[in-house]
Amino acid sequence: MTYRPALHALLDWIRPYADAVILDAQIGPFWTAVLSRRCGLASTPHLSHADALLHPPSLRREELIGRPVWEVAQWVLGDEPVRAGAGLAAINSVIEPDPSHCRQMNAKDLLIQWAPGHRVVIVGHFPFTDEVRAAAGELWVLELNPRPGDLPAHMAPQVIPQADVVAITGVTLINHTFDDLVRLCRPDAYVIVLGGSTPLCPALFDYGVDVLGGTVVDDPEQVLKDIAGGATFRELRGKRPMLMFKEPLD
Repeated sequence: MTYRPALHALLDWIRPYADAVILDAQIGPFWTAVLSRRCGLASTPHLSHADALLHPPSLRREELIGRPVWEVAQWVLGDEPVRAGAGLAAINSVIEPDPSHCRQMNAKDLLIQWAPGHRVVIVGHFPFTDEVRAAAGELWVLELNPRPGDLPAHMAPQVIPQADVVAITGVTLINHTFDDLVRLCRPDAYVIVLGGSTPLCPALFDYGVDVLGGTVVDDPEQVLKDIAGGATFRELRGKRPMLMFKEPLD
């Protein structure tokens, strides 16, 4: 069986909404939002917090508004990071999560529930890393830009196969490392994709993922305003966490 990259599976999933038009958008230093059927988020790629503030994104909202979602969604396949982020936000703007598989809950809390007695890998440095470390039997954090206590991303082949629980940032769909990372996970590992960039799309369950921990925007106007003001994820108002499980909930 030929392996199909996850991004192609996501694009196939949104094909029925190919004619949807982008009504509004905002590209901030930390987050990108695209408004069509709903408001989709994705991280605005940057090398560091300081870099994000010193170098404004090379993409303007006017370049997105009025374009078909399908056209912008294709950008996720490209090598220009900011445009790839906008492409993922466009994908997220047309995906309606299935309520029978969803629960309003933070992925951090789920991860802490699974951590005790388990070896855990987190791909991407999240603010809750220390909380997971305190609960886990053992924790490794893989980062492209490692902080003290993190491991460099190139060590993924050494540590991910050892993990019982693997949490992967949705940003890996933007930087095109997602497919390689999920293929390193053991078949019996519990795999979570998390973060505001994460598509709440069942297509990703075909890649060994058990849970998708994403974000639902209830107030697009507020989110667009906050992003324009340079808000970080924690500072964004008008959003809430959502988990989508592979199996339907009772």
